[in-house]
Amino acid sequence: MSEPTLFSNATIVDGTGAPRYRADVLISEGIIKRIASAGALAASAEIRQVDAESLVLSPGFIDMHAHSDLYLLTAPEHLPKITQGVTTEVLGQDGISYAPVNDEILPQIREKIAGWNGNPQDFDFSWRSVAQYLDRLDAEDAQGQRIATNAAYLIPQGTVRALVMGFGDQRADGAQITAMRQVIAEGMEQGAVGLSSGLTYTPGMYASTAELGELCAEVAAHGGFYAPHHRSYGKGALDAYAEMIELSRSSGCALHLAHATMNFAENKGKAPALLELIDQALSEGADISLDTYPYLPGSTTLSAVLPSWSSAGSVDDTLARLADPQDRARIRQALEVTGSDGCHGVVAEWETLEISSVQNPALAEYVGRTIQDIAATERREPFEVFCTILTEDRLGAGILQHVGHEENVRAIMTHRVHTGGSDGLLHGAKPHPRAWGTFPQYLGRYCRELGVMSLEETVHHLTGRPAQRLKLVKRGEIREGYAADLVLFDPQTVAAGSTFDNPKQPAIGIQAVYVNGVAALRDGRPTGARAGRALRRTTEGTQAL
Repeated sequence: MSEPTLFSNATIVDGTGAPRYRADVLISEGIIKRIASAGALAASAEIRQVDAESLVLSPGFIDMHAHSDLYLLTAPEHLPKITQGVTTEVLGQDGISYAPVNDEILPQIREKIAGWNGNPQDFDFSWRSVAQYLDRLDAEDAQGQRIATNAAYLIPQGTVRALVMGFGDQRADGAQITAMRQVIAEGMEQGAVGLSSGLTYTPGMYASTAELGELCAEVAAHGGFYAPHHRSYGKGALDAYAEMIELSRSSGCALHLAHATMNFAENKGKAPALLELIDQALSEGADISLDTYPYLPGSTTLSAVLPSWSSAGSVDDTLARLADPQDRARIRQALEVTGSDGCHGVVAEWETLEISSVQNPALAEYVGRTIQDIAATERREPFEVFCTILTEDRLGAGILQHVGHEENVRAIMTHRVHTGGSDGLLHGAKPHPRAWGTFPQYLGRYCRELGVMSLEETVHHLTGRPAQRLKLVKRGEIREGYAADLVLFDPQTVAAGSTFDNPKQPAIGIQAVYVNGVAALRDGRPTGARAGRALRRTTEGTQAL
């Protein structure tokens, strides 16, 4: 429950990028009631006082690329995000999620992204529409608790395509595109903030540019934005970015480039070329933003690297192709010789693919090891190990993909349209540390230790700027009348506690986290209180209803 709280003598970094200042801040009834000079506000018996001397009070962090679609409901305290100061997340990412669905495709969606989110068998998946999913997020439990963070939702384009025309790789005809536009219109009217795509994931990757343009035009008509995981972050990455920028221009749809990295060997040092492409479009009036995570490896499912033709249809269809000698040989040719579109047009480098999660307990010994290492230990060829894990785990294994470049990461994060997004997969025994550490990693390593950005700039990237993209109503800045989504942290010690060896560790130096005025973290310890809301797009902006 929200209680009046006074932060005394805090250093305010307000989310706008403006210089820090010292002040007292009073919150009550879920909002910021007063901001006054340091020492000017007096506490009383009815007001909890927090001594914020030497601490920074900032808006709560906004995760522009979250995969908490199930975990907000199945692990409701949501410690990976709360302990690093996240108060708002954007769900429905990478073109595949759990709404809108019907009874036919839901089981396949669940199985297809089990490597991201798990596939709990005793969980109630009773929603079908975007509105019903948002209602589920917004529902109070028997104790009056809600979800831990606020959550906005993107309509997943691959799920929409599956809903209208199945999981095959066929081209959409006019009637099917019209049907997809209608599904998107309904989702936008029900509160979604935009559309996501996963254009190296099936079935979304089967969409042509023309098909995507039609869908983006529908999103634009409702004031939303398009957030694509585009067709390649490896071979032809700049062309893939250019396709998305041109798509935005031709459709009139605002563009948010998801995890905007330049990966694999051929893109080392090429971030300036990407930023030049973006700057040129911005100078011509384009509406573009982007997000990144402050780490080098990526994270996805092992099956994602398969060539797209082999992943068409259901999980059983893919497994049948892996078992067929002729198809298996063709898959191997793509992965080891010519390059796979599922692997961003490059060949699979087995030493870079580290197993991070499995569904089958019999495969648990492989977690934390690369395909190359497993193959050497078992004296087998890496491709055969790859096929075995896919088959025995029914495509459910998750991976880390060690393919990033430090100079690219640093260059992109300083751009004026950059925001922070964890892309954090919370499932599995050894997930990517970004799931628990993205925001303190920005503050600790890249701001304090390396000086890549000032504290004010860093906080703006993580709060006010994403709030503008989402059109949040009175969130993302410290102002009177704004929602009391707040983080109190020590700027001298804040850091990611999560590591690649031990990723499920809370942040260091985060003292308190408030969501809608309710303390989810106090004195560095979770309180168990949950006051998050579903944030829905309306004509007045994105807000809780």
